[in-house]
Amino acid sequence: MTFKRCLTVTNYSHIFDKAIDRLHEEGRYRVFIDILRNKGAYPNARCFHGHNGPKPITVWCSNDYLAMGQHPKVVAAMEEALHDVGAGSGGTRNIGGNTHYHVDLEAELADLHGKEAALLFTSGYVSNEATLSTLAKLLPGCIIFSDELNHASMIAGIRNSGCEKRVFRHNDVDHLRELLAAEDPDAPKLIAFESVYSMDGDIAPIAAICDLADEFNALTYLDEVHAVGMYGARGGGISERDDVAGRVTIIEGTLGKAFGVMGGYIAADQMIVDVIRSYAPGFIFTTSLSPVLVAGVLASVRHLKGSSEEREGQQASAALLKQLMRDAGLPVMNSVTHIVPLMVGDPVKAKRISDILLAEYGAYVQPINYPTVSRGTERLRFTPGPAHTEEMMRDLVGALVEIWDRLDLELLERQAA
Repeated sequence: MTFKRCLTVTNYSHIFDKAIDRLHEEGRYRVFIDILRNKGAYPNARCFHGHNGPKPITVWCSNDYLAMGQHPKVVAAMEEALHDVGAGSGGTRNIGGNTHYHVDLEAELADLHGKEAALLFTSGYVSNEATLSTLAKLLPGCIIFSDELNHASMIAGIRNSGCEKRVFRHNDVDHLRELLAAEDPDAPKLIAFESVYSMDGDIAPIAAICDLADEFNALTYLDEVHAVGMYGARGGGISERDDVAGRVTIIEGTLGKAFGVMGGYIAADQMIVDVIRSYAPGFIFTTSLSPVLVAGVLASVRHLKGSSEEREGQQASAALLKQLMRDAGLPVMNSVTHIVPLMVGDPVKAKRISDILLAEYGAYVQPINYPTVSRGTERLRFTPGPAHTEEMMRDLVGALVEIWDRLDLELLERQAA
């Protein structure tokens, strides 16, 4: 008897096409706008999107929150490093990539948070994923308690750890207590949360969470990505502002937002940092940051430790834009931080508003859709900084009001000016 083997040929292109088509149908296909920033003239930039060559635009959604990416001290430090040591690090930290710039920056970051040590990574995503996955694997039977709105990098780290997790409602201390109390008192526990949730601009109750950690003998992991550089007397984040940094086990931050360059890091006691340094594949097997980048960050961190001008300018700009939007009846969401979220509630309309702003008004803001936020809460997210002027803001609000009317979107009752 002869058997014929039946082969099913997989149409890979069809599968990939359908996956992309779904994103287009749901209005959440991501378009990357082709721009070049104008050094010394932030938030002005040149946009190459379309067919009419570079067009001047104003950037409203950059995470270079304090414009430190163009600060003269930062640029000068990077130029000096480039001419001193060249472009790259030469390898991993273990193979030629442990430059003196790296050593100095880790010392500065440890000092910033009042910790014994710090460790650099190539991005905030990598620092979250590598640290959370490694730490939990080393704690037998560890249970991670994760805020429901934690960043994708934290979720990836928790998933890759392979340990059990419990998800508590966003910033809900009572729910977190219930979950902690339900577990074995002797089981290792880690509470992972963010200080500033970047899509709403609300702030975590860090002290209350640390109280629970003390009560239930849990470690704490605090993501300060959207706070370092911007809060606290020296830019140490919300934990510095609220005087609780010493109670947090591990503080994680980024070097690519308020500090204006690139990279991520953790700060903790020497033993924990040494464990991550020695066991985390995402650290061990990754080429270290270019010393040119590290030199720029080093200048930025040192400057912001001693200067509050940028922080104060950012807070003033955010407060003014929120008020102008409220006065115009635009549905700006409540926010106690520098984040200015404008609710739309529909992915297609959010993208349409963004497209009109860019094409007709030269204002660049990115729509925020699922899965970054829940379906039905799609929004535009503005991040005004110290260099955004009142005139820019009034022009932006006028454009938004016109677009809201054009698309038959509902304005709230206008507040008295």
